[in-house]
Amino acid sequence: MARYTGATTKIARRFGDAIFGPSKTLQKKNYGPGQHGRGKRRKLSEYAIQLAAKQKAKYTYGVLERQFSNLFVKAARKEGITGENLLKFLEARLDNVVFRFGISPTRAGARQIVLHKHITVNGEVVNIPSFSVKPGDVVAVREKSKSLSAISDSLLARNAKKYTWLDWDGKELSGTFVSYPQRDQIPENIQEQLIVELYSK
Repeated sequence: MARYTGATTKIARRFGDAIFGPSKTLQKKNYGPGQHGRGKRRKLSEYAIQLAAKQKAKYTYGVLERQFSNLFVKAARKEGITGENLLKFLEARLDNVVFRFGISPTRAGARQIVLHKHITVNGEVVNIPSFSVKPGDVVAVREKSKSLSAISDSLLARNAKKYTWLDWDGKELSGTFVSYPQRDQIPENIQEQLIVELYSK
């Protein structure tokens, strides 16, 4: 499966946000990343700003270009605000839901947990990170995977109940995707309207 495996800190610095998870090396600097970062910075065009918004969303959720484009088309067809629909669909990806429940401290880690068949949806093992979770679906740690230290350590370190659209049962290590989140419930600093403007060109 194709996936970005390059330098994550450099990308996070570009957006000024720890989009790949907590990083001790992420520092806001008054110059850009790379060997030419200290040079004179040009004013970004409208297109560049819109493209950066899309790239930030893609990197944040770990989505490839074609997947992202398909999700946008799906969001545009759905009734409601396209940008908000897009974020709702991104939040409903199985790897993101696993991350939100606190089963993994990062989305990349959540993706690996799903790929290695440690997660079930409604009692069935699902190993597709992009699987779209629906309201009412129950996402759980597979019985034989409950003793994995990576999962138990992550759950101890995080507050898995802080998202109101998710209902987590710490005893059973399972949770329900209650509903799609509203825009003000999604903590990521993503300017979805710029993404809509980019695709509308």
